[in-house]
Amino acid sequence: MNRSIALLLLFVLGLVTSCAQKKDYVVTFKTEFGDMVAILYDETPKHKENFIKLAKEHYYDSLLFHRIIAGFMIQSGDPNSKKAKPGEPLGMGGPGYTVPAEINAKFFHEKGSLSAARLGDQQNPEKASSMIR
Repeated sequence: MNRSIALLLLFVLGLVTSCAQKKDYVVTFKTEFGDMVAILYDETPKHKENFIKLAKEHYYDSLLFHRIIAGFMIQSGDPNSKKAKPGEPLGMGGPGYTVPAEINAKFFHEKGSLSAARLGDQQNPEKASSMIR
């Protein structure tokens, strides 16, 4: 085997090995306005696991983005939005539990981030994500 083929095989083997070890999960949100893609990082395994669990249970299917603040954020997750009447207050429904905080300085909120809501520090000193809404 010539040297360049051997190097190519080593590169491909290394690439396959590194991909096999990576557990980040890519999700796609399909909306009438187009698709949004997000990465669920391995460094936040409880949140990643919870999101995947809820998605597989079809929890997120047909939910509305019930809170929209132009230039800042959009929010979804309230199961009550599936059957909400126009003008009905939303944002207090959820699956009924919290997810422990997994704050990681490596990740920060910036345009395009997917984040879990939580109550403020006074009400929630553990900084658990608010899945109870």
